[in-house]
Formats: sequence, C-alpha cells, structure tokens
Amino acid sequence: MKSLKKDYCSPAFSHIYVEKAVADHARTKRILSQFASACVIEIEHYKDVFCRRGQDYGRQHRAQKIILAEKKGNLLYRGAPVCQSFGNEHFYYTSCIMNCIYGCEYCYLKGMYPSANLVIFVNLEDFFVEVQRLLKRGPLYLCVSYDTDLIALEHIAGYAGVWSDFAASQENLKIEIRTKCACEQFFRGREPSENVIYAFTLSPDAVARAYEHFVPSLSARIACAAKAAKLGFAVRLCFDPVIYLPGWRRHYQEMLNEVFAAVDPAKILDISVGSFRIAKDYLKNMRRQMPDSAAVWFPFQNDAGYCHYPDELMEQMEQFLFSKLEQWTGKEKIFLWNETKKQRL
Repeated sequence: MKSLKKDYCSPAFSHIYVEKAVADHARTKRILSQFASACVIEIEHYKDVFCRRGQDYGRQHRAQKIILAEKKGNLLYRGAPVCQSFGNEHFYYTSCIMNCIYGCEYCYLKGMYPSANLVIFVNLEDFFVEVQRLLKRGPLYLCVSYDTDLIALEHIAGYAGVWSDFAASQENLKIEIRTKCACEQFFRGREPSENVIYAFTLSPDAVARAYEHFVPSLSARIACAAKAAKLGFAVRLCFDPVIYLPGWRRHYQEMLNEVFAAVDPAKILDISVGSFRIAKDYLKNMRRQMPDSAAVWFPFQNDAGYCHYPDELMEQMEQFLFSKLEQWTGKEKIFLWNETKKQRL
C-alpha cells in the first residue's frame, strides 16, 4: 500500500489520537505503522479532541490530525433530501471516515463538523454487519464516501478497496464511492463489479483553481475516470455541485469538451447534474470560517432551510449542462437533481 503514496495527496500528520478501546486493533496498528515520526496520544473518546473549539477548516485545514476511533450507535443513515438517490428506493449513506484531506471551499463538511481533523473508525466490520441486516429487508443503495474521499485516503486507510470487495460479495447491494482523486493505480489489478459505482466529481479549471484546494487537476481526474471506464468499472460522472462564477457557460462548455475528448460516453454508467445547495445552518458556519469566499457568500435563496442559487439562475445552469450533456449521452443517462427539488425540500 505504501507504493501508492506517490499517486495521492499526502499531507503530513504530526499527531495521531487513538481511543484506548481501539489501541490494539489491527487497523490501528497498521495505520500507525505508516507514521513512525507522528506523536501518538491516547484518548478516551474521539469527541474529546474532535469537538474542541478553534479547530475548524478556516484555521487549520493543512494542520489536520488523525483520530482513530470506534464508531458506536447508528452506523447507517437515510439519504439526505439534497442528495440524489438515482432512482433507488432504499437510499442510505454511511461515514466510516469523517472529513477530507482536500480543501474545497464550498464543501458542506466545513459547516457540518466542528473540526477539520480526520476521524477514521477502525471497526469497519460493524458497518458490514449493519449493511447485511438492512439487506434482509431488500435491495440497498449505499453511499460510502459522502463525508470523506475514500480513494484519496486509500494509502492510509485502505477502505475503498475493502468496501469494493465487500459490496461485490453481497446480493442486492449497490454502493457508490465518490471521489475527486486521480489515482489510476487504484483500478489496476482490481476486478470491476456491477455492485460498485465509482463517481468522479468534475469541475471546470476555473472553479478548481478558485475553490478546490489541494485537489488533483481536472485533466488528471478526467484521465482517471476514462481509465476506470475503459477497464470496465461502473463510472458515474458528477457535475455536482455546479458552481457559479462569471463566464460560467464558457467554463463549463470547455470542461465538457475536455471530458468527452477523453471519456467514451458509451462506457459511462450515468451522469449527475446539480447546482450548489446546502443546509442553512451549515452555510452560516462556513461563512463564519471563510469571510472572503465568493463561493459561500453568494446571495442564495432559502427554501425551507436549504440554500441554493436563485431559481432562475439554478435553472439556467442545470439546464445548460443537461442540454449539452444529452448531445453526448442521451437524456436517459442524466440524473438532474432539480427535477425533484420541490418534492424533497
């Protein structure tokens, strides 16, 4: 696994906090073995560190620490109304890792969590047991990489591969692993499975330069998505969230041209389109942390506690993407979040 490090964004972690209850766990020992020079501090509960004041993204994103812990209580959650279900009735998500090594200004994690530190729950088998319990009720669609980027952390935690292998062994289970990573090596030597969808979030270069910090370039992400699709993996392209910036039509058109110059539309499973939207309380926290970020200080419209671009602008951006995309893929492959906005909010 160490050989993969050169292909990933690898911040240095000076401190690693470990719950006493998981100090002897095999995953704890494997992760610690990768950071021989880190200061290891034993704690009672991850929230003793994670919930301290003054640890938000605005202050310390690149001073992140790792916290190794045991997840207790509820392990799976019903999908949020601002997220796409892609037509799946039983839509859930889970958070085996909290927080991300990337620093996208518009990311809701900045508003949801009190800390920028990474929490890795080492009791992954407990998550699998809960999944199997829900599968007894019927088919399950599970997003496992909403609150982090599992592939970007594969060289540390190894969870993307473990989840992929588990999903491939389960009947009626479909998982989505969403990523902005560009590690083609992750897909080499792996067997594709119809139970696992790899969803690549893509943004124009102008958006990435302005708001997506420490993230691989658009061209690198496109190349990785193209490679995965060519190898037979189920690839979803996510133009979500669509972010407003001056000249947005030109920037998004240039992005689409670059995407489909490299990616064969016939090899894509489907496409997600959705403009930026977020819970009102999360946005409030993000604005406190980032007083100069145009991405979060736009005069958004508030609908029942969810903030999004004004209806007219939202429709323009999403319909622009939809109309351009259907020229390459046909409308049957495109899932447009705004089509069901009123029913979900």
